[in-house]
Amino acid sequence: MPPTAKPTTSRDALYPILAADFVGALGFSIVLPFLIYLITRLGGNAVVYGVMGATYSAFQLLGAPILGRWSDRYGRRRVLLASQFGTLVAWGIFLIALWLPVHPIASVDSGVLGAFTVTVPLLVLFLSRALDGLSGGNISVANAYLADISDDSNRSANFGKMGMWTNFGFILGPAIAGVLGATGAGEVLPVLAAFAISGVACVIIAVWLPETTPCVLRTDPEQSGVHKILGQDQKQCFQITARRLSTREILALPSVGLLLALYFLVYLAFNFFYVAFPVYAATGIHWSLAQTGVFFSVLAFLMALVQGPVLTRASLIWSDRARVLGGSFALAASFLLFNSTSAATIYVGAALLALGNGIMWPSLLAVLAKAANPNIQGTVQGLAGSLAAVASIAGLLVGGLLYSALGPRVFVISGALTLLTFAVAFAIPATTRAR
Repeated sequence: MPPTAKPTTSRDALYPILAADFVGALGFSIVLPFLIYLITRLGGNAVVYGVMGATYSAFQLLGAPILGRWSDRYGRRRVLLASQFGTLVAWGIFLIALWLPVHPIASVDSGVLGAFTVTVPLLVLFLSRALDGLSGGNISVANAYLADISDDSNRSANFGKMGMWTNFGFILGPAIAGVLGATGAGEVLPVLAAFAISGVACVIIAVWLPETTPCVLRTDPEQSGVHKILGQDQKQCFQITARRLSTREILALPSVGLLLALYFLVYLAFNFFYVAFPVYAATGIHWSLAQTGVFFSVLAFLMALVQGPVLTRASLIWSDRARVLGGSFALAASFLLFNSTSAATIYVGAALLALGNGIMWPSLLAVLAKAANPNIQGTVQGLAGSLAAVASIAGLLVGGLLYSALGPRVFVISGALTLLTFAVAFAIPATTRAR
């Protein structure tokens, strides 16, 4: 069995993955501000908005573990390319939906679900989100890639850089959406931009992103008959395990089960927020598309600021565990401020959210990366992606229903879940690497 490869921190590996992550976030965030407006125009409501988000997560639940294991066997780069190509096709289907007539298929008027109409474009949008979700393991594979090229001295900083560049994408995306959406073409130009940006991401991965490992698999350790992916030979690889680890065995690794539980709780809290806030902005406090876009741009800018210089400074002072604790407490407090009609209070909540999430999330990802040996990094990140998908499904479905029943008080539930994360995080040990 060959020795484990020493991770590299070369710019040849770091900057292309950051660039690919940036353009992926840019493409997604262009559509984010007007999605709730589009869904309601096509016949949907808050519950339909939540179900559409949950559709992405449900199919991501199917795809993320498979893509994670494939990335361990065939290479991060090839799987990232396949995943990004799936996103490109999904945006093409999304674009087609905008040109279809709004033909009603069925109407629903329920005390629980509210009133909405199922239309042909809505069904095509669901198809688009399902395909994007199925290929949506790119986040977990990108995290595994970043873990490959990082070591203990720069792991938190590298995850912080990825978060920063992701947030740069979320800064520019809503601004671009506001400019393009104000034209006579409506939603068509922003979606065209998302389609084109996904194509750029494919080119970056195909041309500039190097593979991360130096040895070659001659046989498939999982007894699969597949020797190629996307018509290419098996990857250069890390030291391999003799067999595929079960979910129970992965959860039994030191600290991994605890960290994945934190991963789940944070995702659940955020998805309550993400399904409720756009609806609250559009229908509760009656913000315009431009105001909603500005809010998400400001939030992303603040997150990028925190995950850049602030996180770098914090990493020199506090341990990963301390940053998870402090960040989760600040994040819990931030959610409580969104239960307000005051724009000033909401923006204070955004600043506190950016501070808490910007410090806590990269630190949690770094601790999880330390807890998994390199040869199972993709598998562990794939399982994390599955748990994130389950949390997203539950959060988006239940969050839409809770918002219909409770209004902005649903943000209090997000705060309570994050406070539970803070309490559980005390169990993170000082050393978390699996032996």
